[in-house]
Amino acid sequence: MSPDLTSPESMALLKRIADALERLAPAGAPQADLAAADAFVWHAAGRRLAPVAKVNRVEMNLLRGIDRVRDQLAENTGRFARGLPANNALLWGARGMGKSSLVKAVHAEINATKAAEALPLKLIEIHREDIETLPDLMGLLRADPHRFIVFCDDLSFDADDTSYKSLKAVLEGGIEGRPDNVIFYATSNRRHLLPRDMMDNERSTAINPGEAIEEKVSLSDRFGLWLGFHKCSQDEYLDMIFGYVDHLGLDGDRAAIRAEALEWATTRGARSGRTAWQFIQDLAGRQGKAI
Repeated sequence: MSPDLTSPESMALLKRIADALERLAPAGAPQADLAAADAFVWHAAGRRLAPVAKVNRVEMNLLRGIDRVRDQLAENTGRFARGLPANNALLWGARGMGKSSLVKAVHAEINATKAAEALPLKLIEIHREDIETLPDLMGLLRADPHRFIVFCDDLSFDADDTSYKSLKAVLEGGIEGRPDNVIFYATSNRRHLLPRDMMDNERSTAINPGEAIEEKVSLSDRFGLWLGFHKCSQDEYLDMIFGYVDHLGLDGDRAAIRAEALEWATTRGARSGRTAWQFIQDLAGRQGKAI
């Protein structure tokens, strides 16, 4: 004899089962309030966007020695913000030369000069280790009226890393592809996002060396805009130094500052925007001035 599922006892039992299943079910991803800020960080574990109240950035006019790439990225980003065609961008090259600083400065500049009625451009940072969740992030942004720069700093892949496939699919290869309101910017020390010794090893051991690395090398081809950053000259380094000195109103004899700045770079074995900024922090600290 089959049980009576309409009896009060059966109904109560079914309700308890339904409640238990609901508690066991994973919680849905919380909806992000994309009007809360102009910048966010993607947290893959909770599939959520955390607003950033104050972005760590420098002003565009303080980025020296990278005029050509600065203008190219600004023009590309401006077109995208206006709803025109634009390319994903890979900023690659020497360490400390302002790759990530440029992305953040361009974002701020676009919003500062936009038309009053235009929606602000949003910047979303995704960490390198979360690249596999990029399709989830794109799905969250696809229907939103804002336009987004999704930004990954220091992007590169090791020999046994397959997460680059998620990035390739999102940028161009998947059925949905990149949403029209999203552009992807990445910085890397490597032009092809892979270590050179790994590429050379795959060439030497493969039956068909060209095909062996084609899939991985083709990732960088998904970026229509390649912007190279190279080590700066002494004059460019000093231009950065005195650009900061003048902007921040630091005191001191310029010849003495020049000598100290050159010694600072020599002891660190590098001239770069990062080295210049580190010297300026030291100089400002010694003068008792807040930055």
